[in-house]
Amino acid sequence: MIQHSNTEITPVPKHAREWVKVLANYREPKTSRSLYELAVTLGPFVALWALAWWSLSVSAWLTLAISLCNAAFLLRLFAIQHDCGHSSFFKDRALSDWVGRVLGVLTLTPYDVWRRAHSIHHSSAGNLGRRGIGDIDTLTVAEYKSLSRYKQFRYRLYRHPLILFGVGPGYLFFLQNRLPLGLMAHAKYWISAMCTNAAIIVALLVIWYFGGLMPILLIFVPSTLLAATAGVWLFYVQHQFETTHWVDDQDWDLHDAALQGSSHYVLPSVLQWLSANIGIHHIHHLYSRIPFYRLPEVLKDHAGLAEINRMTVRESFANARLHLWDESSKRLLSFAEVKQVNTAA
Repeated sequence: MIQHSNTEITPVPKHAREWVKVLANYREPKTSRSLYELAVTLGPFVALWALAWWSLSVSAWLTLAISLCNAAFLLRLFAIQHDCGHSSFFKDRALSDWVGRVLGVLTLTPYDVWRRAHSIHHSSAGNLGRRGIGDIDTLTVAEYKSLSRYKQFRYRLYRHPLILFGVGPGYLFFLQNRLPLGLMAHAKYWISAMCTNAAIIVALLVIWYFGGLMPILLIFVPSTLLAATAGVWLFYVQHQFETTHWVDDQDWDLHDAALQGSSHYVLPSVLQWLSANIGIHHIHHLYSRIPFYRLPEVLKDHAGLAEINRMTVRESFANARLHLWDESSKRLLSFAEVKQVNTAA
């Protein structure tokens, strides 16, 4: 038996689906808390932008250092935008959506496009038959072996850390996000992308008019790139780990995939705050309507959940070498491990 913070006693669920009723107790956002979280993130972000701009008259290196620090608050703004997309930040969905759209200009992410793609990710994560939108491309061992050498090379290049975490984040946020890829047939998503693009252009023109090119090169670009890189890394380790969960469509279950295919990324307290508890990803995927600031409350009340797919920062670095899903062993393997298996066979 486990005691909740609201003093109710409930049996410990045995299956992922049974946790949903328990987690529903944590779904209600608190407007005052949400406004506070937004203020303590947006306020420092604006202040550091202003400080970095002022420091241009002192030292370009100082400006760069401040802008890199500000990437942490930009990352947190994206996490708040993420909660808005799940309608978990405010009770009023329209308010959540408009806050998300405004933040999408700062994060270079067309909100309505991202929200739809992310919804597809949540509804298909771990399903081998529904890969393609909102995921990092992952092939099975059999699929990889069936490719031509050129296509194998392309996949190996795509999965290389220098591409995934070096080139990839900049390409995703500066270029790919400018079009509603995957949703091109829908006017709603074109409007979202084009309106976001227009707002970004206006903001950059205002910055250029008053400060020239240097604020863009030394503040806007570095902070965005670093925040994007951190965000891509967090998304990667949340689902790309050795014992993650991938099954064929006929065997796939939403709740099992959410709990078993998402990690609990244990971060130092400062990084956990700056990433808005997104490391508690298995709980988020199992019940996405829980506001990020209530996720630690879930782990406090249900200690057993904290041990599921637990991963430390040191352990997470090994995940960067994993590339292919082996359907026989139910593990994510590296190219080297697949080669060893082939040699042994």
